[in-house]
Amino acid sequence: MTSFRSWKLLRRNTFCDGVKSGLKMKRLPFMGFLCTAMLFVLYRTTVYQYQHTEMDENFDPFETFKESSLASGLLGGLPHGIIQASSDLELKPLWSTSSSRSKAEPSTRSYLLAIPVGIKQKDDVDHIVQKFLPENFTVMLFHYDGNVDGWWDLDWSDEAIHIVAKNQTKWWFAKRFLHPAVVSAYDYIFLWDEDLGVEHFNPGRYLKIVRFEGLEISQPALDPNSTNIHHRITVRARTNKFHRRVYDSRGRTKCSDISEGPPCTGFVEGMAPVFSRSAWYCAWHLIQNDLVHGWGMDMKLGYCAQGLGTFSPPQKSFYVNWESEGMQMINIMVPFSIDFKDIPPHYPGAFKRIDFLGCDPKGDRTKKVGVIDSEYILHKGIQTLGGRKPPERKASNTEEMTRRHRTASGDPRMEIRRQSVWELQIFRDRWQQAVKEDKNWVDPFLRSLKHRKLKRHG
Repeated sequence: MTSFRSWKLLRRNTFCDGVKSGLKMKRLPFMGFLCTAMLFVLYRTTVYQYQHTEMDENFDPFETFKESSLASGLLGGLPHGIIQASSDLELKPLWSTSSSRSKAEPSTRSYLLAIPVGIKQKDDVDHIVQKFLPENFTVMLFHYDGNVDGWWDLDWSDEAIHIVAKNQTKWWFAKRFLHPAVVSAYDYIFLWDEDLGVEHFNPGRYLKIVRFEGLEISQPALDPNSTNIHHRITVRARTNKFHRRVYDSRGRTKCSDISEGPPCTGFVEGMAPVFSRSAWYCAWHLIQNDLVHGWGMDMKLGYCAQGLGTFSPPQKSFYVNWESEGMQMINIMVPFSIDFKDIPPHYPGAFKRIDFLGCDPKGDRTKKVGVIDSEYILHKGIQTLGGRKPPERKASNTEEMTRRHRTASGDPRMEIRRQSVWELQIFRDRWQQAVKEDKNWVDPFLRSLKHRKLKRHG
């Protein structure tokens, strides 16, 4: 009996020891998993803190820039909160009612239409403006013929901005009256010629396409029946909504899949360009103050397609675009592991976050510049500065001799063309000289071209 009890007790103790041993064996993998998880959390926390520290270091230039700007003495006599560094073109009443004062509603106009005009093209300009008014555009007219009184009979003329300077060009006006700080309230700026037919153009639909496709610089396509079509890329493609490049094997410039620049891709012409706010900030600085005809600029506008577009998640970092009250823009790179919610909409001080950018802050003109086919215009090719319209019929022998005589004695149109060609050469020389002198500047498109070639051959 005693032996049976001893065996039973021994069996029970053995069973208990086995259970304890089994529990210990099961706890070991669990403890290992728990330790691994804790180490991973510790690692991620350390990395996260390091990235935040790195981002704070990247933000330091803002403080440095702000402090140096205020300490420069130019604005040192003013308290910072009173400084208003930007403006708009909205007309303000001389007085207002007490109810309207309390509301102080901000302007709802987000777009600007600016056109150089002469009284002879009054009907064409009226048709253009009538298209834009329903979309809440601010209208600005540059009167190059000095005639403003002839426009007051139009219903919308009282609310337009009128600027007068005789015999000046679109680019002369734009450089002097469309400073980025003045037009910073507008998301898009339409800087158009006056001789455009807009029967097949709707600005609202146009802007929807521009926004959806992320185009920073664009233009409506030209009707194939337009006068003075200089580049095939601007001609409307009937089956497309928009296009970014053209394929053409004719002429001196061959355009194919491997073409990387103007006029095959990344190109708009000067007759009807449309700029985003950031693109205009760059383009305004590209306009040369003394070269008023703007020849050559169209080939360089792609450098101003900054790219406020989307980013691709597989990338390891993205850029945040910050804008100061004075329209200074700075791109700061942050890692993708940083949550968007952790990036404040307003950086302490004078900077405001306006968008998230892709990994290349310089943008890509093959993606950010385009021509809208579904909303197209007719370019009439009316010669305004210089005073003559293009002939509508073949000239007789007598008329041809008269024309040649006028050319020899100083035809204004011929003189303007000579001036434009001369300015084109000056602009090209300045660009080459600027590239040569700026040792820190790297052509982003040459770098991207080399990368694509290596990728194709690799």
